[in-house]
Parts: sequence; structure tokens; C-alpha cells
Amino acid sequence: MTHTYYTQGSPTERWERAGLFFEAKDYAAAARVLGSLVEEVPEQVAPRLLLARAYYHSAQLTRAEAELRAVLDLDPVEHYARLMLGRTLERQGRAEEAAGHLRLAEALGASLV
Repeated sequence: MTHTYYTQGSPTERWERAGLFFEAKDYAAAARVLGSLVEEVPEQVAPRLLLARAYYHSAQLTRAEAELRAVLDLDPVEHYARLMLGRTLERQGRAEEAAGHLRLAEALGASLV
């Protein structure tokens, strides 16, 4: 892998950089930083969840769905991931599949508003 601005630095520095890109609504850049971070620490939920959010906001719904399912494999009661998966499925026109995830998210304490 060639080192670029997106992959340079410690995991903590890259996490902070990804957060800055995300806050600036540069979701594609955030996803580039987070992609390498998730490869390095695949067992951590937070980077995967932020990567899923970056994919969602940049309309990369298939990738968002894959990351959200990976988050839920690691933490099945992560209510925000469950909510996002439901919303992602809705955006893909899969309302029936989304409904179960949204009901479970609400039962786990996520606000559907």
C-alpha cells in the first residue's frame, strides 16, 4: 500500500482526521481514511460505524449496508447501527426488510424521528 495523506499517521491521528473530514461533510475523504483504519482494527465498532455513516451520506449504500452488518456482527445490540441499517435498506427500496431493523432499533432505544 502506498502511503498517502489518508493513511499516514497513527490510528489515533487517522481517527481524528476522519472525524474532521466527516464534520466538514467531506464524506468521501472520511471514508478513505476510515477504510484503512478499519482494515487495521476490524474488531473495533466505532471506526466501522463512522465508515458506514460516511458511505451512507455519500450514497454508497451497498458499502454502508456491508459495514453496518459487520458492526452488528460485532455488537448485535448497537441500536444506532440497527437504525442506520434500516434507513439504508429503505433508501435502497427494501422497506419490508428495513422494517424489522427499525422496530428492533426502536426497542433498543433508538429514536426513529
